[in-house]
Amino acid sequence: MSIAEQIRQIAVEARQASLVTARLSTTAKNDMLLRMADALEGDTAGIIAENGKDLESGRRKGLSAAMLDRLMLDEKRIAAIAAALREVAALPDPVGEITGMRKRPNDLMVGKMRIPLGVIGIIYEARPNVTADAAALCLKAGNAVILRGGSEAIHSNLAIAAILTRVMADMNIPPAALAVLPFTEREGVLEMLKQEESIDLIIPRGGESLIRFVSENSRIPVIKHYKGVCHVFVDATADFDKAEKIVVNAKVQRPGVCNALETLLIHKDVAAAFIPRIAATLEGLQVELRGDEAFRRYAPSATPATEEDWHAEYLELILACRVVDDMDAAIDHINRYGSLHTEAIVTSDYGRAQRFIREVNSSCVLVNASTRFADGGQLGLGAEIGISTTKLHSFGPMGLEDLTTTKFIVYGDGQVRA
Repeated sequence: MSIAEQIRQIAVEARQASLVTARLSTTAKNDMLLRMADALEGDTAGIIAENGKDLESGRRKGLSAAMLDRLMLDEKRIAAIAAALREVAALPDPVGEITGMRKRPNDLMVGKMRIPLGVIGIIYEARPNVTADAAALCLKAGNAVILRGGSEAIHSNLAIAAILTRVMADMNIPPAALAVLPFTEREGVLEMLKQEESIDLIIPRGGESLIRFVSENSRIPVIKHYKGVCHVFVDATADFDKAEKIVVNAKVQRPGVCNALETLLIHKDVAAAFIPRIAATLEGLQVELRGDEAFRRYAPSATPATEEDWHAEYLELILACRVVDDMDAAIDHINRYGSLHTEAIVTSDYGRAQRFIREVNSSCVLVNASTRFADGGQLGLGAEIGISTTKLHSFGPMGLEDLTTTKFIVYGDGQVRA
């Protein structure tokens, strides 16, 4: 069969399998995940052997040391993947939850029940742990899942999937509910994005170029976030010790992630007192500062900022800095240049904090806390499938509940409509 024919068959079989996974009990799903975790650890040597093929291929292709590190699986990392599956098994099952039951004037009882989405397609880059993580989350939420990983990790991904589907087959759960595309040609992605009759949702995980490619070519709804241009606003009433700790953590702890700080906004009333302090601290941590004229008045070693800096997701130790006249100016800047990802305010004024939360149009808004908390695990989701900066159907870090939807349920006693 051609690649297109294979993709269509995989998608149709996943659709049929999703009817089975949707009916699985919580006990059966949790048992499946726990068996999968044990099976992964039991075949650690086999996974490492297949991963070695990817590493060798990556070295021949000249992949960077950082990319090779992301690819590499050893005994410790495989144990961590297994532990993640056990954590998902321990999470509450959202499927079947009934909410909002209310009685209508005609005595009908109307509510909503949470149900699986159906078939989820996930397109991701070179992290083989995503194969197990994404499969676990989708299956726990009662869905089928089709995975298309990066070509760099094809042997690792197929090895992990083979172990997981073997467990499913042993439990009489259709293995087609967890498919990894066995080829790396881009044609496979393009064909996958055409299967709107079988696939309900596409989630791309990776860099901005991958996400834009998927969004531009998909006939299926796409959950996406292009980049994380995250802001911290140091208000006029900010506690400087808190502000410094938050800014340093948000920028320096892991600068290469999407919830890292990229632009610092400082109220003009505290600029003279706070800027020399924070600039000295950040420069001591090897952060390159790019500031507007008002910021550079108090931090003359900073590089002049350009219009491009306000749009930038640096993902490295570079920080754009701006002095703003007031709260209005801070919110206007965020709503103009932000990416709907994560913003924080440092303030001692409750009313100003509440206004910031109401008026900033991003998926995660924090008061007196680091932007690094915009993460499913940190927000209590247990695990996340990704982050959405679109508002349909999910906004922000996505956990199990976001891999479901709701349907109306109605209880009557013979009522008919007049």
